[in-house]
Amino acid sequence: MNENENNIKVGDKLEIHCYKHNGKLHQLCDEAIVLDVDHEKIVVANNKAKLTEADGRSYHAKEPAILFFYKKHWFNIIGQLKRFGLFYYCNIATPYIIDGKIIKYIDYDLDLRVFPDGGFKILDYNEYNYHKKLMRYPREIQMIIKSELSTLIEMKKKEEGPFTKKEIEKYYQIYKKIIK
Repeated sequence: MNENENNIKVGDKLEIHCYKHNGKLHQLCDEAIVLDVDHEKIVVANNKAKLTEADGRSYHAKEPAILFFYKKHWFNIIGQLKRFGLFYYCNIATPYIIDGKIIKYIDYDLDLRVFPDGGFKILDYNEYNYHKKLMRYPREIQMIIKSELSTLIEMKKKEEGPFTKKEIEKYYQIYKKIIK
């Protein structure tokens, strides 16, 4: 753990800052309540969080979410507790860092959308291909992205970690206790 992470504890309120490869801020999330932090990951949650895009537009998510950020994996996983089922939105992105009270990562465009029936779809290939050329993603990063997308899909297929309803439910109960 880096020095900043040693100060992070369950119940702390953080922000989330998402960047692009060129260093430009892509999106801000105003609330992430820490539910768990260990040597592999940090798990946070929010409910109807305010999201602000790079162009200044902002909106609120429509549901509670449990978010998993990893130290060694190039993805993060968001479990979205929608009225009509548990959805997942997974970003291919760098491992996170903590800077003060901010979770930071670089987003690499590709996303995995998982539906309540277990089906899934890879999103944003066009955006990835465009940014890969525009921002000149190094070959090494392209290889990591491909490998980590495969790892993420395997986790989903095997229903490991966040891809079990039980795991999401456990963290949602912790979140509800913290915010009371």
